[in-house]
Amino acid sequence: MEKLYVGLGKNSYDILIGENFFERFPEYIGEVYKGKKLFVITDSNVDRIYKNEYERMFKGFDYKIYVLEAGEKNKHIGIMPGIYSAMVNSGLTRKDMVVAFGGGVVGDIAGFAAASYMRGIGFMQIPTTIVSQVDSSVGGKVGVDLPEGKNLVGAFHQPKLVLIDNYFLNTLTDRYFYDGFAEIVKYGCIYDKKFFDKLVEIVETAGISYDDENYKQKLREHLMKYVNEFVYRSCEIKKEVVEKDEMESNLRMILNFGHTIGHAIEQFTSYEKYSHGEAISAGMVDITKIGEKKGFTKKDEFLKIEKLLKALNLPTEIEYPKDRISEIMKRDKKSTSDGISFVILKEIGEVEIRKIGEKEIFE
Repeated sequence: MEKLYVGLGKNSYDILIGENFFERFPEYIGEVYKGKKLFVITDSNVDRIYKNEYERMFKGFDYKIYVLEAGEKNKHIGIMPGIYSAMVNSGLTRKDMVVAFGGGVVGDIAGFAAASYMRGIGFMQIPTTIVSQVDSSVGGKVGVDLPEGKNLVGAFHQPKLVLIDNYFLNTLTDRYFYDGFAEIVKYGCIYDKKFFDKLVEIVETAGISYDDENYKQKLREHLMKYVNEFVYRSCEIKKEVVEKDEMESNLRMILNFGHTIGHAIEQFTSYEKYSHGEAISAGMVDITKIGEKKGFTKKDEFLKIEKLLKALNLPTEIEYPKDRISEIMKRDKKSTSDGISFVILKEIGEVEIRKIGEKEIFE
């Protein structure tokens, strides 16, 4: 068991990272929450797999399970009234607690429900995917999508506790196991070259040929030996960034590396063709190529990123109509009248924020 402390004054909290400790969740929940009522929001996939574990995970608490239909396409503003009604009908008060048990979509929705219900009640995160463990469960950005764009309605609402148990990773499909590694690679790109190099080394020392028909499974088994180390360092980087810039006024924007293009790809394909990590993977490669072309980025950095992402079974090239993607990016939260804020790689481990006009980005 390892612990990280996110120091945000009255909004501070712990991140606990471990293996097969879910039966101790009631003990840790009880340390930060003295009430009895839990409103647990999950999705249909997680509920199907883990519904027999609820009694051990929430033992001693009066818990209500609310199940969402799984998938990013269901993370829209229209689902919120049903959640609020269920919260009211459960007798949830300002002193009670919401629990997000699932991936990033569940965490975003549950956090937004907690942030907005009765003008804000407490919530905690139990992330079940790599992408949610290393990214969306930490930092307090919560929200839902509009037809016009991703995460356009939301809030900053920090959790009271984050419980990360790699037990839940065992049931991920290979696609969604590797999906989360896009965010892990991101942290190396934006903040820590040594971490990036270590990821490369760990993948290479697996000694598995890319042509091996069991490559995905063998590499996954190898990576699982290091997964808590990856998760810990990723969360540590994010916590350091969030502690310096909780409300994303400057530094925290670096966490969006690859995301402006990636989010646009997700929206353009109706959140159905590519997972979040797949879209971000291609987005990181594309923005690095653009940076190199414009002279902002050290030459051939994109090749190193591309090679690692490919080895991690992630797409590095997605075809899309540039005019449509530009149009979507214009509606991004980081867009203003003088351009769109892009996170540009100077070299692996160092980035900068640059305003680029939407017509200039693909020139």
